[in-house]
Amino acid sequence: MQISTKLILASQSPRRRDLLDQLELTFTVRVSPAEEVIPEGEPPDVVAQRIATQKAVPVAAQHPTALTLAADTIVVHDDDILGKPTSKRHAFEMLKRLRNTTHDVYTGVSLIHPASDREVTCYERTRVTFGAMDSAEIDAYVASGSPMDKAGGYGIQDRMGPLYIERIEGDYYNVMGLPLRRLYTTLKSDFSDLLLL
Repeated sequence: MQISTKLILASQSPRRRDLLDQLELTFTVRVSPAEEVIPEGEPPDVVAQRIATQKAVPVAAQHPTALTLAADTIVVHDDDILGKPTSKRHAFEMLKRLRNTTHDVYTGVSLIHPASDREVTCYERTRVTFGAMDSAEIDAYVASGSPMDKAGGYGIQDRMGPLYIERIEGDYYNVMGLPLRRLYTTLKSDFSDLLLL
C-alpha cells in the first residue's frame, strides 16, 4: 500500500514510525509543536480525537499538498485518564493501580489533506487486562526506563510489558499507538483517491 501524495506523520513516537514502516508506507516525520493538553469533562474518545487533531493541524498547515497523519493514545482506568508518567514514582503508582484490573486504551487518529479540504478524525478502543504484579516486578519494569514515555506507564510491545498483560480485547496495534485496521478503513472510505494498493 502507498499514498499517491506525500504522507507526513506528525508524531515523534517511535512506535508509530515502526507501524507505518511495517505497512511499507513511505512517509516523512514532522513533529507537531502542539502541546498535549487533556481537556476535562469530555469523553475519552472525544479527548483522544481532539488531541490528535490539535497535533495534525499545525503540521498540515505547513504542508498543504501532503496528507498529514497524527494520533494520540490515552489510557483510561476507572474513568480517569492516565497520561505519561512524570517520574519513576508516578510510573510505579500507575502500574500498581493497573495491576489485577481492566482498563481501556483509546487512540484518536486525525488525517488532514488541505489541498482537497478534507479533515477526518476517528478513534479505536481496546480493553486491556493486567494480571498480578508485585512491587519488585513493578520496580524492575520502571527501572528499565520503558514506562516513562508511554500513556499508562507501559508498552504492550516492550520486553517486559507482555509478561503482565493477561488479556486484550480489540486491536493490539491500537495499544501500541496506531490502530492499523482503523487507519486503513478510514483511508479507503475517505481518501480512496489517494490510496494505491
